[in-house]
Amino acid sequence: MAKNSRIRYSASIKRGAAAILTAAATSVALIAVPATASAQDLATGSSQIQTDAREGAWATRNTIQDQLASIGPAALPVRAAVDDAINGMFPGLVDEKVAAEQEAARAQAEREAAAAREAEAARVAAEEAARFDRGSCPASADVCVDIDGGRTWLQENGQVTYGAVPVSSGGVGQETPRGTFYINRKVKDEISYEFGNAPMPYAMYFTYNGHAFHQGNVATTSAGCVRLNTQDAIYYFNNVGIGDMVYIY
Repeated sequence: MAKNSRIRYSASIKRGAAAILTAAATSVALIAVPATASAQDLATGSSQIQTDAREGAWATRNTIQDQLASIGPAALPVRAAVDDAINGMFPGLVDEKVAAEQEAARAQAEREAAAAREAEAARVAAEEAARFDRGSCPASADVCVDIDGGRTWLQENGQVTYGAVPVSSGGVGQETPRGTFYINRKVKDEISYEFGNAPMPYAMYFTYNGHAFHQGNVATTSAGCVRLNTQDAIYYFNNVGIGDMVYIY
């Protein structure tokens, strides 16, 4: 009895598969009918007719392929025949659409990867910001200088925007003053007349007694100025304005 049930069940499955295959084949044949008319209409030069026909054929193809996918390997010949029929009516359509879908999937994957990278970068930046030692520099300062730590950074509303980067400051007897100051003058190609026309590129004065940020050797002490490496001096010069608050501690 059980054997007869299995036989009937197997036969039912086969009949169902055959019915779907037959329906798919019929659908492919039906696509060809409007396609012939569309080809005749295309002779009139209507690009809209061509576009509608191509999109309609692609939509029909996808519907049939979705139905056939449920059958499994037995449907592979018919699935291939569907695509052959579509390509016969609209040469290259299947390859074009498949390539477009693959490109869309690739672009989506790249967007998701980029979003993930940005999220990770934001997380790392947040962690670094939480660990950053601002010393006694107040949130209101635009430029902070930690003389003992040999570092400086730029900030906005207490959030670090550049740095910290290395600096050197005044040596014994020529110490860089500590306290709150404001940038009062900027000279890109400055020289020091007091020290034999020594170059002071990208100078930004924060006192009226000759103390300035400028490009210089950060491995040696200065005569009171705050020296920066070249790339940092350029960045400070381009991003710090007259009147910006400097806090040195």
